[in-house]
Amino acid sequence: MTVRVIPLGGIGEIGKNMTVVESEDGIVVIDAGIAFPRDEMLGVDLVLPDFSYLREHAARIRAVILTHGHEDHVGGLPYLIREVGVPEVWATRLTLGLVKAKLDEHGLNRAAELREIVPERGVIPLGPFRAEFIRVTHSIPDAVAVVLHTDDGTIVHSGDIKIDHTPVDGRRTDLARFAAVGDRGVALLLGDSTNAERAGWTPSEAVVTRSLERVIRDAPGRVIVTSFASHIHRLQGVIDAAAACDRFVCVVGRSMTRNLNIARNLGYASVPDGILRKPAEIAELEPERVVILCTGSQGEPLSALTRIAYNDHPSVSVMAGDTVIISAKPVPGNELAVHDTMNQLWRVGARVLHQDVAPVHVSGHGSADELKTVLALVRPTYVMPVHGELRHLVAHGALAEEMGVLAANVLIVENGACLELTDGVVQRGANVTAGVVFVDGLGIGDIADVVLRDRRQLSADGVLIVVCQLHDDAAEMREPEVIARGFAPEGAGDELLAEVQLIATRTLADVAERETKIIQAHLHDAIAELVYKRARKRPLILPVVVDV
Repeated sequence: MTVRVIPLGGIGEIGKNMTVVESEDGIVVIDAGIAFPRDEMLGVDLVLPDFSYLREHAARIRAVILTHGHEDHVGGLPYLIREVGVPEVWATRLTLGLVKAKLDEHGLNRAAELREIVPERGVIPLGPFRAEFIRVTHSIPDAVAVVLHTDDGTIVHSGDIKIDHTPVDGRRTDLARFAAVGDRGVALLLGDSTNAERAGWTPSEAVVTRSLERVIRDAPGRVIVTSFASHIHRLQGVIDAAAACDRFVCVVGRSMTRNLNIARNLGYASVPDGILRKPAEIAELEPERVVILCTGSQGEPLSALTRIAYNDHPSVSVMAGDTVIISAKPVPGNELAVHDTMNQLWRVGARVLHQDVAPVHVSGHGSADELKTVLALVRPTYVMPVHGELRHLVAHGALAEEMGVLAANVLIVENGACLELTDGVVQRGANVTAGVVFVDGLGIGDIADVVLRDRRQLSADGVLIVVCQLHDDAAEMREPEVIARGFAPEGAGDELLAEVQLIATRTLADVAERETKIIQAHLHDAIAELVYKRARKRPLILPVVVDV
């Protein structure tokens, strides 16, 4: 019996992590994440993996396993459940808490059975496989690696992993379990590659906790800290630092407030009595006694920090003398938005600290020596680097070769690749459909390439709308009306629009056909040629022909 491993996301990119592991008896899906839209994806809210393969085999899906609660691993779950259907979702206690809230928002709280992962229980039957889970350290509590035992060999998926010897919650990566699994033999390792290019070890989260306390203690006024809403360790570190410095804490941002409440209710975060204050109470407090914890670390236009920076938040505004801590790294593609927010904060007189100037952030992913440690413990026959851009995958592959994995057994693949594991040997199978699906408002997957192309064209050169009327009586004919939006050629803008009106009039007179589509095509071609010749621009041209 052959076991197939098919990544549908997270290969050659950051985000939308999803991997299918299947046999003749069923399918298990590891993670269901989202990605941030890139700048060229105008108007897109979220990017999902393409579910086509899972939709075609929906009846064979036995379970989804979530390695941890970050959006790039769980954000796509509601869409997967709605579009495809999932009987069971397996995750650790905190991850389940975050997922329950997410499913409630989508009206899917009863759409799948939620099962709790307890790594200490050892091997359990899960779908067509025997599964066990290994605790790992990451930038969110309760993260796990997944081990799937099959008749054709053992598969280990590291999840997002870091080897932190001094984690703030005391839960270290269980290296002994990795070694025990390795002793029994591992055919294939799917390893986190995010920091494979970085030499050495990733610093401990404890470094950031100590740094935050120093900054908060020395700050002369208010301190505003932004981080990912799901980074519970970082939120706890800020709260602990504020308490140590006799400051109050105000949490701003719906997702951060929700996640902190979930973590507190489940025992993964603690807040001293009397330390929390509502946003409306900030103005009554002395600035040197205030810490504001907010969303917006990625420069999202509607996030709390961005609105605060541009004085658009209903309760909080930035003041001269404030210290702002960007306690996160920009996700690739978000750098410009983050820098714009930082510059605006400086403009209004705030002091901004980020990872390039102060130890206010460390990664939740292991660097090269940590990845080599995992390789040394697991000793896989084959390695498929995952969770990273191509350069990260190649770097992880090179580390695997250093640790004794044969070059031919390092598998640098792409989304949709199919690896077939038979009797401990991995071979390439036929690729399956994989790609991206856009979420735009309430629509899922209904944005075609032509729509994005039109949006890019609109953003670059604007739109010209030419409204023409057709009359049987030539005496009743009116001159075409030209409406320009986002189209303002330098210099003779009005003159050019007058020329457009003139060429539209001539085109109407020259076209003998009364078929609307034919007239629109002639108008479009004539106006496009004129505008490009005069202004070297290609606006979106919309001829509107009304037969009166």
